[in-house]
Formats: sequence, structure tokens, C-alpha cells
Amino acid sequence: MAKPDQKSIGVIGARGHTGQELLSLLLAHPRFSIVFAGSRKLAGKPLSALADGLGENLKFEDISPADLRDRQFDALVLALPNGMAAEYVAAVDEARPQSVVLDLSADYRFDKSWYYGLPELTRRHASGKTRIANPGCYATAMQLALAPVADVLAAPACCFGVSGYSGAGTSPSERNDPDVLANNLLAYQPAGHIHEREVSHHLAGPVRFMPHVAAFFRGIHMTSALTLTTPHTVDELSARYEAHYHGEPLVKLSRDIPRVADNANRHHAAVGGWAVSDDGRQAVVYSTLDNLLKGAATQALQNLNNAFGFAESEGIPHG
Repeated sequence: MAKPDQKSIGVIGARGHTGQELLSLLLAHPRFSIVFAGSRKLAGKPLSALADGLGENLKFEDISPADLRDRQFDALVLALPNGMAAEYVAAVDEARPQSVVLDLSADYRFDKSWYYGLPELTRRHASGKTRIANPGCYATAMQLALAPVADVLAAPACCFGVSGYSGAGTSPSERNDPDVLANNLLAYQPAGHIHEREVSHHLAGPVRFMPHVAAFFRGIHMTSALTLTTPHTVDELSARYEAHYHGEPLVKLSRDIPRVADNANRHHAAVGGWAVSDDGRQAVVYSTLDNLLKGAATQALQNLNNAFGFAESEGIPHG
């Protein structure tokens, strides 16, 4: 039960990799209290059955959309696969319309009535919004890399992304099979990936995205190739990014190419490693982040903090 100074949070789809990370962050947050955690497969088991340190006091439940009519909560987080959020959203709209709903799937990222919550780029639109679409992990890495130069792109950016296999979820497939991935790199969905459409939509300009998965568990590396309208030096590019992300604690800039291993299990995104051609018109920028944290759970916590008027970084470890 939430204390009087806490907001009560329900999480549906808590069994997955992102759900586990979000539960851990919420349990440690001084202003939030988890009042239920939904997982059909783990129903009746304590949260510690998912991971050590998640506690014994709260048990997973099999919660249907209809069950929400009898639940009290200030916010509902949906960590479900794509295409499964609508019934839960409809139930909240009917029974508890004043509650905050945050959806981690792609179901509402193109819906203009929902706030698209990539705080470093969109927080000016967050005030008063109670329906929040959390961006995709690849889409976050691409947008943070491209936003500072979006106004000087002469052609669609070409983004080559590599994700750890946690990004493929928990359902078995070749994309999360360590034996298949060993000494290997798998390309998939080379055209029309939903994160390509997501970035093109929210940056209001086309991008090309080529996703891959590798044998590491968590993290994303993104190489973005840019064609610029005017020549730029590395110093000029760096200055653009410094101005754009000044005062942003969860975006770390560096002249060095950011590495997955240095940013896995961290709550920020790292952007930098700029390079330019001799004529200054072709450029490359790199970005990396933990797909389960800044690409999902950490960003969700930023959005929940903003929804309730808390400091955006409250409950998010830095460093």
C-alpha cells in the first residue's frame, strides 16, 4: 500500500527484461509504491522469483483489463508486447480516466493524443499529459544522435544499429539464442522497421535504419551517417551537440566513440565520436545506450516523474 506522500503504481507485463528493470527502479524510488505487478506466467509467486532483490512482500498476479475496474492506482505502466495495450487502456479510460497510463510498446507512439515521452527532446509538451507513449530503444539512440543536426541534413540519415539480444525479448528465437549469435551478427527487418518509421515521424524527416543483433546481452550501438547542407568541422558539430544537450544529465557527450561495454547498466545515453569528410559535408556520429534502461525503464521513470511533477531525475542513479 502506498504511503500518503507516495503515488501508487501498477505494472502489467512485469516479467520481461524491461519489466524487471522498471520494478527495480520503482521499488527504490522514494515517491512511488508498486501496488500490483501483473504476470500471467508468474502469478502467485513473489517478485523475487524474477530476480533477487525485488522483494518477497508483493506477489505477481494474473490481471485482466476487467480487473482494473476494482483496482486503485495513480499510474498504470504497460510493459506488454506490441498490439496488447488497447484493452487495458480502454479499461482505465472507463474506470480511472484521471490515472496516468504509460505504455512501453509501440502501440501509441504515432497517436497525436498521446504524449511521446523522450524528455530531452519533448518535455516541453509533457505538462498535464496523462497518456504517455515511451519511445523505442533504437529510436531513442537514433533521435538523440540526429536531433542536434536535423535542421542541416541534406539527405536522410543512414543509421546502422546493433543491439544486444535482450532487445529480442524473452520468447525464444534465433535473435536471442546465444548459440546462434556466437561469433555472429544477425541482420533483420532491413526495410520498414517500426523504429525507422518512429524516428522519421517524430523528427519530421526520413531516416534509413538497418538493425542487427549481436552476442552481447544488453546495450545498443548506433552509427549514423549524415549528409550536411553546409560544411562542418568536428569542432562545429561538437558545439552543436554541446548547445543542444547542455544541462542534460542523462546525455553524455564525448569526442571518443562511445562503447557499448562502457554504457551498459548505466542510465544515460552516450553520444559523440564525430568524424567529417575532407569537404565537411559527410559526417558520422555515434550513440550508445542500455536498451533496457535509457532505452526503456529509465526513460519510463523520467516520464512518470514528470507526470507527477517530481524532479525528472528523481530515483535515477547517476554516474
